[in-house]
Amino acid sequence: MDLQKIVDAAGPVILAFGLKIIGALAAWIAGRWLIGVVVNIVSSAMERQKIDPTLTRYMGSVIAVALNIVLVVGILGYFGIETTSFAALMAAMGIAIGAAWGGLLANFAAGAFLLVLRPFKTGDFVTVGGLTGTVKEIGLFATTIVLPDNVVTFVGNNKVFSDTIQNFSATPFRRVERTAQLAHSVDANDAIRRLREALVKIPNVVATPAPDVEIIDFNAMGPVLAVRPYTHNDNYWQVYFDTNKLIRETFGAAGYPVPEAHYAHRNT
Repeated sequence: MDLQKIVDAAGPVILAFGLKIIGALAAWIAGRWLIGVVVNIVSSAMERQKIDPTLTRYMGSVIAVALNIVLVVGILGYFGIETTSFAALMAAMGIAIGAAWGGLLANFAAGAFLLVLRPFKTGDFVTVGGLTGTVKEIGLFATTIVLPDNVVTFVGNNKVFSDTIQNFSATPFRRVERTAQLAHSVDANDAIRRLREALVKIPNVVATPAPDVEIIDFNAMGPVLAVRPYTHNDNYWQVYFDTNKLIRETFGAAGYPVPEAHYAHRNT
């Protein structure tokens, strides 16, 4: 076969393929630029809404990966490569990964909602997932809680978001709840007056609302008082223990007798 004829026949094919290569490169460059623009627009919008930077970065990565896959599939189609089977394969892989990582993806989604809705923030004292402690970090898959005994605990975000959340730091004060047992012979009104006067002197007890001291119950030993001062969450345990000491000291200074159980005897 004449070499010139081969060159003449192959020339248009090589030229067409070369043009496709150039077109693919141009599409790749333009596509990557457009992807960067889209990611920047989404990230800027999320930043303006004051969404957590961690969520913003991850959402940008997810969008970039998804758009890059679309770009690659489009370029393959431009070269005439059948992309239907490729798309089906990607869908099957997505289903398999979703099934295998179902729990992880649920934690990821819950973490995104926690970062957007903000039921609590780092440093808040909360009860989440059945645990009570201080929030150290809100991650995309787990929330880190430091328990009162200083044990660092990780709770899956899906468990946090699907369970009841109590945020003790969301309000400016928190109520300390204690009780005080009185003997039958003690004047309850006198005990209430003494405790109210003393509670306001405990450091970090807020003036408004004023401490509550009322009869909450009765038992075999006598009336039971509810003793409830209010304080900021940071001072909760200090006020809690000081209230216990104050009840003991106040009743001791008043000379109240030790409560004893009294039971009625039925004649037989």
